[in-house]
Amino acid sequence: MTDLEFLNHAEALLLQIETACDRLNEDADNDIDNQRVGGMVTLTFANRSQIIVNLQKPLQEVWLAAQSGGYHYRFDGQHWQDTKGQGEFWRQLNQDASRQAGLPLVFAGA
Repeated sequence: MTDLEFLNHAEALLLQIETACDRLNEDADNDIDNQRVGGMVTLTFANRSQIIVNLQKPLQEVWLAAQSGGYHYRFDGQHWQDTKGQGEFWRQLNQDASRQAGLPLVFAGA
């Protein structure tokens, strides 16, 4: 994958996260603050815990940091897959966000 292709897919992922966060806040009584700075989105929950998703351009990876740990993802042509075989990005984000928010949240992919 070229650097431009990576950036296009990665930027689309970050935009999906921001859009989903806005939807979750509008559709229910959620209090998820999302802040984007460059290639990084920080989600802050009511209990002040955070999930950070950021681009690692030289590696062509997207990293997710949550209370459960850190995860690295590469685009396989259709999905962002964990580099250590732990599954797909959206599954992990949905799981960690739900745990940290204390209620079921679905950003995408479920």
